[in-house]
Amino acid sequence: MQTKEENIVIIGSGNVAEALALALDKAGNPPIQIFARNRNEGTRIAARCQCKFTNDPAFIKPADLYIIAVSDKAIASVSGSINFGDAVVAHTSGCTPIDALSPNIINKAVLYPLQTFTKGYKVDFRTVPIMVEGTTPKALDTVTKTARMLSDNVLEVASKQRAMIHVAAVFASNFTNHMYAIGELLAKDAGMDFEVLKPLIRQTTEKALTADSPLSTQTGPAIRNDFQTKSRHCELLTEKPDLKNIYINLSKSIWETSKKTSQK
Repeated sequence: MQTKEENIVIIGSGNVAEALALALDKAGNPPIQIFARNRNEGTRIAARCQCKFTNDPAFIKPADLYIIAVSDKAIASVSGSINFGDAVVAHTSGCTPIDALSPNIINKAVLYPLQTFTKGYKVDFRTVPIMVEGTTPKALDTVTKTARMLSDNVLEVASKQRAMIHVAAVFASNFTNHMYAIGELLAKDAGMDFEVLKPLIRQTTEKALTADSPLSTQTGPAIRNDFQTKSRHCELLTEKPDLKNIYINLSKSIWETSKKTSQK
């Protein structure tokens, strides 16, 4: 179990930075400092964790681990703008390789929590898979200890494999949520509220989580290759060509995937 002697500074003030700061605080090892360009958000997060805040790189505290929780495109510039000495520096991106960290950093690492983070929604970090990577034994040991302090599911995963898992997560989470949003829009076009779809969403999600594979629980006109129903749906989407294209492409993917699965 990691002790409070492990000093951690979080760099960033977005949803991931806040979630990690709060999780560390809950685990009994709050960050010693939040460094962020956004003073309002940074001071708010620091206050929640009762730690220090700075937006001046000259006043960043010495630490054992610096966690860079910023946008993917900012990782290289942020990591290259600070002298970390021989401390371990980790980014939290799913798709960004470990080498995106500045070449001046001696102990590079990754600490990637495989979860969606949104303000106002709590996350039970003990159930979150955390993927770690390190370029040195010190880097890997430090991020592994920190990850185990937060979660019961810690995995050592290389950059290429982690990137593919991130793609899988985008399909399973971001794209799925977008389908809910489209469903809401179409329900409103029919004069009904999104509430009418929620029992269906709950049942579909429950089946996907409890079945051996979501492939075995697929239903609908696409997997039946019900041409008449699909044609009717496409007619209803005539004035929404973007949604019509999504419908056609997803239906094709479902049918092709079901054929490949049945042939195994």
